[in-house]
Amino acid sequence: MANIINLDRVGKGYGPTGPLLTDVSLGLDDADRIGVVGLNGAGKSTLLRMLTKAEDPDSGRVTHRRDLRVSALPQALDLAPELTVRDVVLGDAWLPAAFEAEHEWAGDSGVRNILDGLGMPGLGLDQPVGPMSGGERRRIALAALLVRPTDLLILDEPTNHLDIAGVNWLARYLNESLRGALVVVTHDRWFLDAVCNHIWEVADQQVRAYDGGFAAWILARAERERVAAVTESRRQNLLRKEIAWLRRGPPARTSKPKFRIDAANALIADVPEARDQVTLAKLATARLGRQVYDLENVTLYAGPKLILDDVTWHVGPGDRIALLGANGAGKSTLLRLLARVTDAPGFRAGQTVRPAFLSQELAELPGELRLLEAVEQVARRVKLGDRELSASQLAEVFGFTDRRVWTPVADLSGGERRRLQMLRLLAGEPNVLILDEPTNDLDTDTLASLEDLLDTWPGTMIVASHDRYLVERVCDKVYGLFGDAKIRHLPGGVDEYLQRVDHDAARVGGASAGSVKELKAERTGGPSAAEVRAAKKEVSRVERQIDKLDQRVAKVHAQMAEHATDFAKIAELDASLKALQDERGLLEDEWLNLAELISE
Repeated sequence: MANIINLDRVGKGYGPTGPLLTDVSLGLDDADRIGVVGLNGAGKSTLLRMLTKAEDPDSGRVTHRRDLRVSALPQALDLAPELTVRDVVLGDAWLPAAFEAEHEWAGDSGVRNILDGLGMPGLGLDQPVGPMSGGERRRIALAALLVRPTDLLILDEPTNHLDIAGVNWLARYLNESLRGALVVVTHDRWFLDAVCNHIWEVADQQVRAYDGGFAAWILARAERERVAAVTESRRQNLLRKEIAWLRRGPPARTSKPKFRIDAANALIADVPEARDQVTLAKLATARLGRQVYDLENVTLYAGPKLILDDVTWHVGPGDRIALLGANGAGKSTLLRLLARVTDAPGFRAGQTVRPAFLSQELAELPGELRLLEAVEQVARRVKLGDRELSASQLAEVFGFTDRRVWTPVADLSGGERRRLQMLRLLAGEPNVLILDEPTNDLDTDTLASLEDLLDTWPGTMIVASHDRYLVERVCDKVYGLFGDAKIRHLPGGVDEYLQRVDHDAARVGGASAGSVKELKAERTGGPSAAEVRAAKKEVSRVERQIDKLDQRVAKVHAQMAEHATDFAKIAELDASLKALQDERGLLEDEWLNLAELISE
C-alpha cells in the first residue's frame, strides 16, 4: 500500500458557528475503502471537500501525491440542461481536465451496463438532462465517475435515489471493478458493511479511525463507551471511598477489581430480542381490531401506468411490512392508497385505522414556530407502546439537543426538517405508520434511535425503503413490486427480492419475475451450472429459515401450554401459530421448487 493523501493538524470552521474540525491528522492509502459517519452537521461533507482540495483548511495542511487523480460526487450537482447523457458520461463538460480522454476504453456498451445497474435501463445516450429529475441526474453523474479510471473516488451519499437492487449492484461494482481508493459518506449501513474496510467517525471536532465496516465500528464504539463507563464507575467508587475515609478513617485494604474485555460476546450477551412479537401483536389488535386494510380485486393506476391489476391483499394488526421495488414500480402510489390520499374500488380500511403518512416530499411545516413548539403543537406527551415521552424527550430521540429544540423551524436543514416531520407524525399517536423512504437525509445515529423506537411501536407498519439494514431490522414481512402489476410475498426477504431481480435481468426480453417453477417452464433446456449452484445456495437459505420458524412454532406451543386456562391468550397464540404455519408452507413450496430444479 502507498500513501496518497495526508491531513496534518487540519482545522476548519465557518463564521459564528465555530470550528467543525480541530487538529485532525489522517492518512489515506491507495487500497483504503473508507466509510465516513457522523451526525448531520458534524463536518462530513466539509472533510470530503478538503480531501479533494475544493476547500482549504483554516489551519494545518492537506497534501496529495503528485499527479493524483481524484473524482468526486458531491451532494449538489449543477448540470447544464442542454447537455445530453453522452455529454455528461463520456464527454468533458462536467469533470476536470485531468479526466479528458481517459474514458475511451468504456465505449457505449460499458456505459450501458453501468446505467442498467444504476436503474436506468431504458435511458438513451442522446437524451437531454434538462427534463430529468434530481435523482436521475445524480445517477448519470455517478455513471460518469464509474466509467473513468481514478486513484481516489469520493462519493457523498451515492445511494440516495437508488433502489435496493441498485445499491446492491453499486456495492458489487465497487468491490469488483474499482481499482483506486474509495471514501464514501452514506447513511446506508448495509452499504458501509459491504464496501468499506475502515470507518472514519466525525464527532466532537475530531475524526476517529476504526478498522472494519459498520458492524465492526458499532462494536468498537460500544466497547469504547463500556470502558468509559467502567472508568467513570471507578472514579465514583474512589470518590465514595474518599468520603468514607474522611468520615471514619482509612478503610480496610481492598483488592482492586479486574476487568476483562471480551469483544462482541460480552457486549451482546444480555441484550434481549429486538421485539416481543407476541406482546406487540396483542397491543396492535387492541388498538386496531382485526381489520386494517383489505384490497379485494383492486386495480390501481398512476396516471396512465398500471400499478396493480386485480390484486387481493390483506394487511392485519401488528403487521410490519416492507415494500421493495425499483424506482417507478408503484410503491409510493400504493402507499398513498393506504394513507387514503387516493382511493380505488375494492379498497377498504378498518374503522379504527388512524394512519400517519411520511411521504418523500417535505410536508409544510410551521416556519414561524420553534422546533419544540412545532412538536407540542401536536402533543405535549406521547405514549409509544410501554413508553411515555414528553415532546422534548421525543425530540432528543431524534437527535435534537436541548439547545437545538429552540431553533426556528425556518432555519432547519433538510435533514432536520425530515426528522421533525417524523416527530410530528409520531406525536399524533397513530396506529398505522406508512413510511415512504424514511431514511432519506438521516444520519446513522438518528437511524439507530428511530429503529429502537419502532421496535416497541405497537401498530401496523408499512415501509417502502431502499435501506436494506432498516428493512431487515424493523420489518417481519417483505413484499415485492416487480412491474407486473402484482404484489408478491417474499418469504426469503431481501435476498429473494434480489434473486428475482437478477432472474428478470437475465431473461430475454425482460419478462416479469415469477417463481422457480415459472422459470423452468419457460426454459427449453436444463438448468445451467450457475443456476444449479445458485439454487443450492437458496436451498440452504430456505432450510435455515424453516429451522428458525420451527423454533418459533415450538416457542408458541410452549406458551400455549403455559396459558392453557387463559382462553383469550390461547386465541391470540393460535392466530400467531397459524401465521407461522402459513409462512412455513410457503417456504416448503419454495424448497420443493428449488429441489426440483437441482434434480433436473
